Amino acid sequence: MGSLLKKLKKNVVISAILCIVLGLVLAIWPGMSMHIVCIAIGSVLILGGLVRLAESFFDRDGSMYTQMNMIVGIIFAVVGVWIVIKPEKVLAIIPIIVGIVIAVHGLNNLQQAVSLCKENYDKWWVALILGLVTVGFGALLIFKPFAALDTVVTLIGFFLIYDGVSDLWIVSRISRTAKVLRQEAEALDVEAEEID
Repeated sequence: MGSLLKKLKKNVVISAILCIVLGLVLAIWPGMSMHIVCIAIGSVLILGGLVRLAESFFDRDGSMYTQMNMIVGIIFAVVGVWIVIKPEKVLAIIPIIVGIVIAVHGLNNLQQAVSLCKENYDKWWVALILGLVTVGFGALLIFKPFAALDTVVTLIGFFLIYDGVSDLWIVSRISRTAKVLRQEAEALDVEAEEID
């Protein structure tokens, strides 16, 4: 359980930081060319995919998490390479691609909210709300792409910043809950040894 949480935390933190950095760039400089946006988004997807693939390659424990991590890594890397190689064909569907990525992050957040609920973390519902909002942002970009490119770039930037910040908050809650549970288990072990 501890090793799974460490893997999850590292993966989510790297992904969240990449989202925040790209989101800030897009929100601050919305007038940049969409070609550069395509290459930036593709590069982030490739990097995120490679990180997941490397993690699943080095951690061949056969767990469901590792297998899913490998599949998501392959998808992210392939889509990222396609975007970098063919940016002109991707311009019209950038909001949809980013929407899908954000929606996937939101679904991960919902899974983490369920984990927090199972571990009896009293504010698990905050993670649930953040996950639902993230999925909503992703769905908005998928089903309601905007016509003005500057508006699209700015919105994508804000959505990515929100996604990264919410991921960091959720993973910090999971880490804190895991630490409390570990301390409680150690305290019970000490008490049991004293009774013996």
